[in-house]
Amino acid sequence: MSHIHFIAMPTAEARYFQAGGPDAYGLEPERRTSDGDGVPCRHCLKDVEACEDYLILAYRPFPELQPYAETGPVFLHAGPCERAADSVVIPPMLAKRKAHLIKGYGQDDRIVYGTGQIVVSAELEAEAAKVLARSNVAYVHVRSAVNNCYTCRIERVD
Repeated sequence: MSHIHFIAMPTAEARYFQAGGPDAYGLEPERRTSDGDGVPCRHCLKDVEACEDYLILAYRPFPELQPYAETGPVFLHAGPCERAADSVVIPPMLAKRKAHLIKGYGQDDRIVYGTGQIVVSAELEAEAAKVLARSNVAYVHVRSAVNNCYTCRIERVD
C-alpha cells in the first residue's frame, strides 16, 4: 500500500539514549545482552542479534506531557545502528510478529477513540490505512499486542 509509511524512532533520539542520556523517567537506560529472541530495536526496526548489547529505556513518543502521552519500555541497540528508512511496506521485523495494537492520534497528540484495535500482521497496512483515512487522525502508533510497548509510527504519504 503506497498511501502510508512506517516511521522508526528518529536518529537524534536514538543517539541521545545510546550516549547515556536519561529516558522519559530521568533514568539511565539499562544495558543488557540479547539472547536473540524478541528484542526489537525501535531505531533500525530489526531484532537485536544474539550476543549483541541493547538498551531498555522508558520512551514517550510524544512532544509533551499530557494525559494520552503513554510512556513505556522499548529496546534499542546499545551502539549506533542505521535508522530504518521510511517504508511504504511493513518492515520485516513487524511482519514476522503475529499481531500488533494500533491506535490513531489527532493533531493534538490525543487518542482518537474508536481507532484502537489488535490486528494481525498480514492486515496491519490495510487497517492502519483505514484509521488514517479518518479526517481526525493525524498518525497511528504501532504497539506490541502482547506488552503494549511502542514500536513505530505510521503516517499518510502525501
